[in-house]
Amino acid sequence: MQQLTRAQWTDRMKRHEQRAREWIDPHLQRRSRGEKHPIWDFLFDYYSIRPSRVLRWHPGLDATLIDATDAPHTHWRDYTVKQDGTVCADVDSFLSHRGNAMDKVLTLLRASEDNRAQFDCFGLHEWAMVYRQENHRHPLPLRLSQKETDAVVEKHDIKCTHFDAYRFFTPPAKPLNLTVLNNTMRPAHEQAGCLHVGMDLYKWAAKMEPLVPGELLLDCFELARDIRLLDMEASPYDCRELGYGVVPIETPEGKAEYVARQRGFTERAKPLRHRLVAILEAVLED
Repeated sequence: MQQLTRAQWTDRMKRHEQRAREWIDPHLQRRSRGEKHPIWDFLFDYYSIRPSRVLRWHPGLDATLIDATDAPHTHWRDYTVKQDGTVCADVDSFLSHRGNAMDKVLTLLRASEDNRAQFDCFGLHEWAMVYRQENHRHPLPLRLSQKETDAVVEKHDIKCTHFDAYRFFTPPAKPLNLTVLNNTMRPAHEQAGCLHVGMDLYKWAAKMEPLVPGELLLDCFELARDIRLLDMEASPYDCRELGYGVVPIETPEGKAEYVARQRGFTERAKPLRHRLVAILEAVLED
């Protein structure tokens, strides 16, 4: 167990908040003005993770705070204050209400590591979400006409392996997927090449708090942020009015760019996933 002095843990709290506010503050400012952002709101709304949670720094499973009786952690769920004034995560408390959920998360994380990574989906899940649909989820124009967009879907094999993406396919698009997915099949199909599996590390890290160090949560958040941008740049939506680019996956050049960036994100995700798995193994298999 790492013993963090008061100077150490207060410094880490400060640096964590400074790092998080780079993205949290613009989101809160937009929200105060009633503005929606079709790319970045996803990180908070879809995942239902409050900005205030991202701002919180946790020392993690293997750290204890010294001289911390006035630390904010003493008021947070799943922490314990020792007689000597040290503060640490209360694993028993956490498992009492999150243990069953964490068993499922560990199964899913292990499966996404073990299943063969695939790099030939080309982000067509977003295209399947607008297939033959005049009303779209995001207030952005399509890059192509609706007819041309539908033709891209029909020209390709749809190989989505992520149930949470598949469930947003339009009704005529669902039968086009090579596999009919449901929630109970997730461990059999989720794989590390999937953009959404990489983004989901942020969701799992947040659900695992306070066992996950704040620095690891922000690493997962930043990975999800970068993946989300590719997800939308490669989508049928035109993000150029927001100042972002286009990855035209309907062309050979766009496919090549998509796969190259997809592989890079898969490599970035590996050590983060390993750390999350190690934390869950430590508390569930002790």
